[in-house]
Amino acid sequence: MEGTVFAPALEGMKHVKSENGVMLTKPFLDVCKQILPVIEKFGAAMALVKSDVGGNITRLENKYLTNPTQYNHLYSMVQEEIDAKTAKGSSSCTNGLLWLTRAMDFILELFRDLLQHQDWTMSQACTDSYTKTLKKYHGWLASSSFTVAMKLAPDRKKFLDVIGGTGDINSDIEKFCASFSPFLEENHKFLASVGMDDLKAS
Repeated sequence: MEGTVFAPALEGMKHVKSENGVMLTKPFLDVCKQILPVIEKFGAAMALVKSDVGGNITRLENKYLTNPTQYNHLYSMVQEEIDAKTAKGSSSCTNGLLWLTRAMDFILELFRDLLQHQDWTMSQACTDSYTKTLKKYHGWLASSSFTVAMKLAPDRKKFLDVIGGTGDINSDIEKFCASFSPFLEENHKFLASVGMDDLKAS
């Protein structure tokens, strides 16, 4: 593998915004998709996250494909649901974007932890990043499933070797976190502006 598993996402992030700074649907979803192989390398520990992320990408992508011109901008489908008062439905694209953004927050936080705490085990890093990001939105059931799954986290060194490929993994993780973080912040700001940022999981 040329470079690290982050190489395609780092390349893809250059295209997420239009020339006038608007977040574009397909490039944003493509970058999220390029993170799926990274999540996959966690094995069983991340099976829940992977199916959640994959499901939300598919939901948003299916909507986008019904009218790529109309839904070229990421927030256009959310705005449409807000106007139609369907945004809070569990199968809405708004909900999909919200949970996709939150799952990506968790992934980013996890990689930051791995960079900053070289002595932590993978389970420690997973638990810490979960507590900082997703936990507050999860009910008892989701939280318990997550805690159990984290115990299956792979060995840290093996994991980093696998995702490192032929590149400099620490440098790519740093670049990925720095570049992707502003997109997620923008999503949160937009979702908060339409009153959707505090939705919890049942």
